[in-house]
Amino acid sequence: MELRTLRYFVAVAEERHFGRAAARLHMSQPPLSRAVKQLEAEVGAPLFARSPAGVTLTAVGSVLLDEARALLGHADRVRERVRAAAGAGSLAVGILGDGTDPGVARAAAAFRRSRPGVDIRVRDTDLTDPTCGLRAGRVDVALTRAPFDETALTVRTLRADPVGVVLRADDPLARRDGLRLAELSDRRWFRFPQGTDPVWQAYWHGGSPREGPVVRGVQECLQAVLWNGTVGLAPLGHRLPAELALVPLADMPPSRVVAVWNAGDGNPLVRSFVESAASAYAVSTSGPP
Repeated sequence: MELRTLRYFVAVAEERHFGRAAARLHMSQPPLSRAVKQLEAEVGAPLFARSPAGVTLTAVGSVLLDEARALLGHADRVRERVRAAAGAGSLAVGILGDGTDPGVARAAAAFRRSRPGVDIRVRDTDLTDPTCGLRAGRVDVALTRAPFDETALTVRTLRADPVGVVLRADDPLARRDGLRLAELSDRRWFRFPQGTDPVWQAYWHGGSPREGPVVRGVQECLQAVLWNGTVGLAPLGHRLPAELALVPLADMPPSRVVAVWNAGDGNPLVRSFVESAASAYAVSTSGPP
């Protein structure tokens, strides 16, 4: 069986119609019909029950569809890995938040040096998805912050940053050298939309349910503090407007910068990217600007 013929068969099976499948494959219908008939002859059984309205899979066709999809998927992965080994290919990278961490720039430079032929597609995501689209299949690897639900994911810590509370500069607490979470219990906090990863939510809410405006991005968080006097958490060293202050929290565990990818993903580009990122972040243990 040729892979090309199997792709033809899968297209017909998914479209349930030779004409639509031919249009999807950008070919005329007669050669498509001939290829499927040849495949049926090779298999020794009909794959489709044909009617004027279209086609339906036979029992044999249903079995072949499952196997063909698996085989074609494997062939695509082999092709991508071979291209990656040759220095070609593409990689989708998710970046959380505003992407101003200098470690991101160093990681990009290190990866470009090691894989100059790879096309990098960057997806900058807001704070509501700590996996940056990884679970949805929109990226291959992400540079983000933990903690979050790590089910079926592989996580490598790149750096740990102390965390502080963001306040308006004229807030009396902004003059303190340090605070504890209990001192903020009566304040309104910014919070993330319903459905956001609960582990992620709990961390950035200091481990307790909070009331306050719902935000999605870094700038929305800062504006909520500036306009509403809301409080929230941020890694120490994060660059803030002069109207805001960041006071260290003594009882918050550090925020970990991590590389994360799908468990079991054997893509050598992912492994190369993670190693480049680890080396880049090891250059300095200082927090983001």
